[in-house]
Amino acid sequence: MLMKSVIGALVALGLGVVPALAEYPAKEIKGIIQWGAGGSTDTVARAITPHAQAVLGGTIVMQNVTGGVGAIGLNQVANDAADGYSILFGAENPLLYKVMGLGDKDYSDFVPVNIIARGVPILVANVDAPFNTFPEMVAYINANPKAVKFGSTGPGGLPSVVTAMINSKTPLDVTFVPYDGDGPALTALQGKAIDVMPAVLGAAIEGIRGGTMKPLAMFDIEPSPQLPDVPTIVSTNPEFAEMLPWGPFFGVFVKNGTPDDVVAKLTAAYAEAATHPDFVALIDGRGFKMLSLAGAEAEEFLTGWQSTTSWLIHEAGMTKASPEDFGIVKP
Repeated sequence: MLMKSVIGALVALGLGVVPALAEYPAKEIKGIIQWGAGGSTDTVARAITPHAQAVLGGTIVMQNVTGGVGAIGLNQVANDAADGYSILFGAENPLLYKVMGLGDKDYSDFVPVNIIARGVPILVANVDAPFNTFPEMVAYINANPKAVKFGSTGPGGLPSVVTAMINSKTPLDVTFVPYDGDGPALTALQGKAIDVMPAVLGAAIEGIRGGTMKPLAMFDIEPSPQLPDVPTIVSTNPEFAEMLPWGPFFGVFVKNGTPDDVVAKLTAAYAEAATHPDFVALIDGRGFKMLSLAGAEAEEFLTGWQSTTSWLIHEAGMTKASPEDFGIVKP
């Protein structure tokens, strides 16, 4: 009788009723961008996320967490709970952390919510640089070793991969200046603190159109519809064709172990956001290649990208360990 009385009292007070789990998202979501403001990853992440929020019915608070070639932001999400309230907006760099000796995590520790788009690399120079084409740049560097300053975003970033491509065919003796992402590096280029920057077209296109930087070569096998007058690297140096097309990418990730229903909601939200006319216009206007991959397609893309790029930079002598050591199959 006493036990029944206690239970009755608890029910009457509402203490014996187990509340239903709140439907995701029940609170703000933290969105970590692993590169600095104004760069291509930042631009893409901030452009697509408002449309995803509208589908989710929640709020994603974006913040740039830079440093460590993106590893600080990645590790922050990896150390948070696997509950969908901490998501990573990342680029390609983590797939090279292991071979570059930068960390023991990569995207195999995460679930790809959406591989949004691929970028096209372009080599740009400040407007006062004493060369206007790739062959002219090579000739000037050969005549003036160490004089030309190349922007860099650290090991494993787009600039390092494009530089590895160049050095595998035409070794260059230049001085590298590091920055936390292509946004700050391109700002430095426009301010003439550096001479040349391998960048993604989407981040450089406004500066090119505005005349604050000049294009030297598109690192692709076909001209860009957005900048059809910019020569491709293969038009002057056909030996690069075997390594192209290649490009960086941008994606949304959550930690492994995130509940399936949460992953499904985020995946659906970002898939729909990628079709929004405003976002499609931004992707097309900046010369990105829309992908919007999830699930098995995203995993296949990541595996292929890691294989191709890891072996490219390994054979260029840029890695601390062989891709074989991590089970990365040679393409």
